[in-house]
Amino acid sequence: MAQAEQADQAPDGFDWAIPETFNFATDVVDHWATDGDPLALIWQNAAGDERRFQFSDISHLTKRVAHAMREAGIAKGDRVLIVMPRIPEWQISLVAAMRIGAVPIPCIEMLTAREIAYRAEHSGAVAVVCRAGHAERIEPGLDAVAIRFSVGPRAGWRDMTEAYDRSEEAEAATVAAEDPAMMYYTSGSTGYPKGVVHAARAVFGWRYAARYWLDLRPGERIWCGADTGWSKAGTSVLIGPWSEGAASFHYDGPFDPAERLRLLARHRITVYCAPATELYRVVQEDIAAHDLSALRRTVSAGEAMNPVVADQWTRATGVPVAEAYGQTETLMTALTTTEVTPKLGSMGMAAPGCTLAVIGDDGHRLPDGEVGHVALLTPCPTMMLGYWNDPERTEQSHVSGPDGRWFLTGDLASRDADGYFWYEGRSDDVINSAGYRIGPIEVENAVLEHEAVQECAVVGAPDDERGEVVKAYIVLKRGVTPDDALVADIQNHVKRVASPYKYPRRIEFRDDLPKGHTGKVLRRALRDEARTQAQAGRE
Repeated sequence: MAQAEQADQAPDGFDWAIPETFNFATDVVDHWATDGDPLALIWQNAAGDERRFQFSDISHLTKRVAHAMREAGIAKGDRVLIVMPRIPEWQISLVAAMRIGAVPIPCIEMLTAREIAYRAEHSGAVAVVCRAGHAERIEPGLDAVAIRFSVGPRAGWRDMTEAYDRSEEAEAATVAAEDPAMMYYTSGSTGYPKGVVHAARAVFGWRYAARYWLDLRPGERIWCGADTGWSKAGTSVLIGPWSEGAASFHYDGPFDPAERLRLLARHRITVYCAPATELYRVVQEDIAAHDLSALRRTVSAGEAMNPVVADQWTRATGVPVAEAYGQTETLMTALTTTEVTPKLGSMGMAAPGCTLAVIGDDGHRLPDGEVGHVALLTPCPTMMLGYWNDPERTEQSHVSGPDGRWFLTGDLASRDADGYFWYEGRSDDVINSAGYRIGPIEVENAVLEHEAVQECAVVGAPDDERGEVVKAYIVLKRGVTPDDALVADIQNHVKRVASPYKYPRRIEFRDDLPKGHTGKVLRRALRDEARTQAQAGRE
């Protein structure tokens, strides 16, 4: 028997109510600036420096930066790389770009010049915004980018912060619901990262996850530590909280589990959004030593939550962990809303307004309890417009069935009789390590540039703390002797030519790699081997 119709978490009369036009800068930021003007942003760094912004502050600053962007030649529809750490200028530059109808592309600072070059050339970006101190590192990748803004003075660049004191404010662009509004790059199992383009309707629709999952209210405070290039930061640090009139706490400092607890207490955080990897470390601290009385909701997404960790957190704080699930292409499609009881380890239930199912290769729904592809029925307002300049790949990510056209998420899961989804792994080779999506090809290409390497295959290996870690199986060139020094050298090489988070934490040297009859490396066989090794190590 196929799955029953999904359990409905939506409130009575739920309606997406997508407007014909939507500009986040005017319809959210400017709205709250004149409707009570609540606190929008609290920023702190590791040194203890702090800055606070009301919505009116964000409104005025983004109008002035938007004017400077337009004056520099950025127009509606232009792509703008935002290469920024967790500083207020990340929010300010993103909203300023959206104000004039440009399409921001958030990027983490860890990206190398080569990775920036790919994004710049692939997207056709006309502009970039980054810290002055970081500009030198990525300049070699910006040959095709003519308009350059820095946070702070840098020769040959426009200082974005100079606009803060000017009086000129940009008129906002009219952005239709189907106009491109944001773009993210996400790793796939083959080739280079894909450009995921979201329409203004999706930016509008992200408020519902903030309302029904994050359960945010005007005047409340959320802390989500997602990195600035992740779509999760877009939804849970910027778009979601501000759509609901809530403030985001933005911390620019290293991860320290004890410091996490101190900051939660100090800033009276009401909603804490943490991936499983983070909670795994935080629950080992003395939680009782901190005043978390303001905390009323804890949520998690991005990677599978260990039920034991979730239970430890709940016992220590009295606040259960409400999980959710989504992708860069769709954003949150399964939620644990305030209306349902969390099931530890579950991905949640289909989000309000979303039809999520477990289907077979033929597009038919599978019976409850059976493992299959997690798929989203389209059209759906939060679904991407498509992969940038790649209609073929966009089409390949869909399959048709009796219910219509499904988007395949790339994940495998089962669904229980109550409508909760349970993660069973990836259907492709993408590695999810501590919430970072890592494409094996990107790492393999970097490893193969090392002078000692003949062949390489990269897979995700199970890890108790990070969920998965990157493992490289390497065949060395003739005459090269494997040792610990070579392992370290290969790892450091990958850190130099690719983002540091992509380096292989585990390396195994082999005489050969398993291959099919066409000569293609069988990553699945290696992945199964890595899982078997991990399981044996736990026994």
